[in-house]
Amino acid sequence: MAGKKQFDMDTVLDAAMIQFWRSGYADTSLDDLSRATGLNRSSIYSSLGDKDALFLRCLDRYATRYGAKYDAALSCAAEDPVAAVRAFFDVTLGRIADPAVPDGCLMAQSVMASPALSPGVAERVKELFGLQRPRLRTALKAGGMSDGNAEDFAVHIAAVNQSLAVMGRAGSSPEQLRAIVDVTIDALARALRPAG
Repeated sequence: MAGKKQFDMDTVLDAAMIQFWRSGYADTSLDDLSRATGLNRSSIYSSLGDKDALFLRCLDRYATRYGAKYDAALSCAAEDPVAAVRAFFDVTLGRIADPAVPDGCLMAQSVMASPALSPGVAERVKELFGLQRPRLRTALKAGGMSDGNAEDFAVHIAAVNQSLAVMGRAGSSPEQLRAIVDVTIDALARALRPAG
């Protein structure tokens, strides 16, 4: 149609996601989103909704993108749970090292900002943040770990994974982050070793 601006939705959502990731929800204004996406404010509202709606779309996009990578990494857990968890951490370390994306983790950063979010958005953040533990627990159980140990290690691995994002944002070196992963991998390998 004449006069109707066209844009690529994936490109726009990626730009908005990066803006929220870089600055956080509270410090991202509609003007920031307009600059990042190349859309004016009225186009953002008409095409993407208000700031909360756009943020939710960006969170879902982030969770889907990295969730698929984590799932792929853990897919070999039944055959080699230690290698699967190492591959899981490699997804995070790769994201941290990627110069095309901001430091840290959009999900962890959003959980920390929950008091500044509307109740509905805060609830969705909490829900998405909580996906790591069951993902890891399922993989560890597939690798032969008992229910209790799988739950304990899932909680621990998820916590270490989030700390990597925070420490990466704080300037820890790749070697320091890898050493943290190695301690967790070593503990997991010992836990999975048959008794005797």
